[in-house]
Amino acid sequence: MTTPTLAVFKLASCDGCQLTLLDCEDELLALAGRIDVAHFLEASSDTRPGPYDLTLVEGSVTTAADARRIREIRGCSRFLVTIGACATAGGVQALRNFADVDEFRRTVYARPDYIDSLATSTPVSAHVDVDFELRGCPIDRGQLLEVITAFLAGRKPDVPDHSVCFACKRGGTVCVTVAHGTPCLGPVTHAGCGAICPAYGRGCYGCFGPSGSTDLPALIPLLRRDGMDERDTERFLHTFNALPFDEELRP
Repeated sequence: MTTPTLAVFKLASCDGCQLTLLDCEDELLALAGRIDVAHFLEASSDTRPGPYDLTLVEGSVTTAADARRIREIRGCSRFLVTIGACATAGGVQALRNFADVDEFRRTVYARPDYIDSLATSTPVSAHVDVDFELRGCPIDRGQLLEVITAFLAGRKPDVPDHSVCFACKRGGTVCVTVAHGTPCLGPVTHAGCGAICPAYGRGCYGCFGPSGSTDLPALIPLLRRDGMDERDTERFLHTFNALPFDEELRP
């Protein structure tokens, strides 16, 4: 039986999600005999061309070259999984979508004509078909290993779509909004981080994007009650997952 091949690619991103894969260490050793890593530049310069059985893609599409490249990657991948907020939601760089990119170029760069960039940052799914999206900034190592092992077992990954509030209740974490009036995106954010911020008395920042049960408009009055004006609320939502949260607010 042929060993399935794994490839990992990067578009516009910080490499954090690829580092999460490398940080799995002992777990990866257990998988080493069951999967053949054919392309992963973060780990090795020894790469082989596709086709690949499973491909993980980190990063958003921010240039014309990215758009061409992701189509090529899709064409040589049996299963394609996007990993991280950049690849699944456009990332923090999607803040450009709400501004004038040409003005940014003129202000920041001495030679803006050298900058080859699209006016928007978009998720991979806006350009090609994606078989599974793994959220987070960065992704959770446990969820990543679940995706890889599910592929090897020929089943759908078991990654729950409940909110951070569920994780807080399961972990016995006191609700920071109820107890302290702290603005928190936990009620509308996909779980996966282990509710780290609320566990340390901070409100959730929405790193994993909207959950499947999101009712974001219903949360806005609570944010207002806890002292956030319209500008504060906009900044609170426009971080790692600005695009999907913005879509949730559209009528």
